Amino acid sequence: FFFFFFFQAEDGIRDLVRSRGLGDVYKRQLWECKDVAKCLVVANPANTNCLILSNYASKIPKENFSCLTRLDHNRAIAQLAAKAKVDISKVKNPIIWGNHSSTQYPDVNSATINGKPAKEVINDEKYLHGEFMSTVQKRGAAIIAARKSSSALSAAKAVRDHIRSWYFGTKEGEWVSMGVISKGNPYGIDENLCFSFPCTCKDFKYTIVSGIKWDEFSKGKIEETQKELQDERKDALGA
Repeated sequence: FFFFFFFQAEDGIRDLVRSRGLGDVYKRQLWECKDVAKCLVVANPANTNCLILSNYASKIPKENFSCLTRLDHNRAIAQLAAKAKVDISKVKNPIIWGNHSSTQYPDVNSATINGKPAKEVINDEKYLHGEFMSTVQKRGAAIIAARKSSSALSAAKAVRDHIRSWYFGTKEGEWVSMGVISKGNPYGIDENLCFSFPCTCKDFKYTIVSGIKWDEFSKGKIEETQKELQDERKDALGA
């Protein structure tokens, strides 16, 4: 079965102070959970809340925890589709690296549009490194500012997409973005984080996609989002 954890911080604030007290909450809520439980964290700061949850729910394997970066993944697809003037079904394999925050790195280097490299189809590095990234990174905050409420339906669809991919599997040659515990990851990311990676899924299990190359721009963005997650961990757990 699934365990979900939600709360809405005022005005979309990433509430690390509140996260510090979640250990006891998680202990109580997960005391009776069996080791087959799958856990999806949506509440911000989602990555760090997921890390806290995995630390306190010791009965449950680390690979059964994830946090929601599928919302960002879906937003990246939507932005690329709009720019290329194609249906969203024609866009495959963007990646959200790192934190579900404004430091996340929406990476299009491996993405395709109609089977062609997205960077060739759009061919506008200024847009891809500027407006595209900023829109995906800050879309949630922009919606809250405009509507005075969160993008609940988009988040609900992303939760559905996340669970569907995890349970039913991803299509051959395609991946999705998932925030997962970073232990054993193939990219040298700090192994005590919940970090968004490209993942394939099969039999209700995920595998981090390996072998994706980072250019210097990507390395800088990934280092930035990793540093933020390390700082969040220190604030929440003191480690």
